[in-house]
Amino acid sequence: MRGPSRAAHAVTLAERLRSLYPDASRRSIKSWLEAGRVRVNGVVARRGGVAVRPDDRVQLGAAPPAPFPPELRLVHEDDDILVVDKPPGLLTIATEHQRERTTYRLLRDWMSTRGGRVFIVHRLDRETSGLLVFAKSFPAKRKLQTQFEARRPERVYLARVEGVVREAEGTLTSRLQEDRSLRVRSSAGRRAGKEAITRYRVRDRFGDATLLEVSLVTGRRGQIRAQLAALGHPIVGDRAYGSRRDPWRRVCLHATRLGFIHPNGRRVTFESRAPSSFGRA
Repeated sequence: MRGPSRAAHAVTLAERLRSLYPDASRRSIKSWLEAGRVRVNGVVARRGGVAVRPDDRVQLGAAPPAPFPPELRLVHEDDDILVVDKPPGLLTIATEHQRERTTYRLLRDWMSTRGGRVFIVHRLDRETSGLLVFAKSFPAKRKLQTQFEARRPERVYLARVEGVVREAEGTLTSRLQEDRSLRVRSSAGRRAGKEAITRYRVRDRFGDATLLEVSLVTGRRGQIRAQLAALGHPIVGDRAYGSRRDPWRRVCLHATRLGFIHPNGRRVTFESRAPSSFGRA
């Protein structure tokens, strides 16, 4: 008599996995397949119902690295730092009302899949887009934060503001403090609030708006938005600070250049192009 055919001994991949890993639950096996951890003869298999023969090699490997968070753009990564481009509408770090969807949380979860960590160095307002640097170790965090505390990094923004700014360049100096609604405002008192210094120069003028290049000397929360509003030229789309128009459904402020001393001692500069709409007449 002829023996049973090889096909008669075929089982499904899920059955083979259950025989290889008898302590694993059905849910675990399903998650292994969905994560791409299972290979049959070296090829990733994601369907538990496919047939496997007795001589097929079934292997369970480590989960592949998670993809980079789609909400962010990775500008630079090395052993010490991550530089990312943050969109408007996304917090840098958690607040009392929003703890889950933040730039830090997205990067922390992504780095954890690679066995790494991420540390906050500085932040951008939720409404502001552009460049942020994060450290990948505590020593790198301290080296970077020491620079920010000493006001040494180069931090340049592009802002489209309402009205025509007449002076080609200027320096805005005021003291800022939070009001009862936690909104940052210029203070009338000489000692109230914290000193804020911002430099600007006109990049372009339109009929009813101006494109400014803005450089931070100090780095107070809401500094650029509050000082430009106090100048009489609120940022387009910034209704919280008096803007009357919001054509692009966002605050037109973008962190376009970031320069600092890398933890390895080199001077580095990163750039991010502002949305083309900022420069439209």
